[in-house]
Amino acid sequence: MPQTARNNLEIYDDVAAHWWSDDIRWVRTLKNMVPGRLSWFDKQFEWRGKHVLDLGCAGGFMAEALDDRGARVTGIDPAAEAIAAARAHAEAGGRAIRYDVGVGEALPYADASLDAVVCVDVLEHVQSLPKVIEETARVLRPGGTFLFDTINRNPIARLATITMAEDVLKLLPKGTHDPDMFIKPAELRAELDAAGFTTGKMVGLGPRGINTKGDFTFGRVPSKMIIYMGTARKT
Repeated sequence: MPQTARNNLEIYDDVAAHWWSDDIRWVRTLKNMVPGRLSWFDKQFEWRGKHVLDLGCAGGFMAEALDDRGARVTGIDPAAEAIAAARAHAEAGGRAIRYDVGVGEALPYADASLDAVVCVDVLEHVQSLPKVIEETARVLRPGGTFLFDTINRNPIARLATITMAEDVLKLLPKGTHDPDMFIKPAELRAELDAAGFTTGKMVGLGPRGINTKGDFTFGRVPSKMIIYMGTARKT
């Protein structure tokens, strides 16, 4: 059998028409992760009235949650059809969210124009991590906040995210991740330091329960062995 292609970013466009339907289990999983992330992010940043970029927004789950918190939200993603779905859903709901097609390595925003950048389930997919971090620093105002999560690189994380999540439980399509692109916390901290950030605490993110659909719910967990999230402030 041919080997499965890794880091397949076409999956987001493939399901764009169903992004908000709750019909696809792995898309519901992504939606279910948003409250778990925000249960910690909300304690790190005051959203109301702030200009926030959702970097790698896909179909808009995080962007709409931030809009609910009173932020002025812009979302960007290379998946054009997912962006179209996000834009349509926001317009149908009367939301003033701006959506752009683009990549983190070349953000189409002015220097020091944003109060915060949120980047979840993205850093382990990008072509150049240093460039994305550099661009994030460029568009943030002095004192601006970078809120992120990503996947640790070790055998346990590979077992959980590839063998279990993709192959056994089908929580994600096969080929979603390339384990060689996972990022150790020390590596990410070094990139943030190099770009002029002061990095704060990093904490674990993972399953915390099961909902009525039989899907995982998520929140903070004690270990950063698999998924970890954190913040960094532009100094």
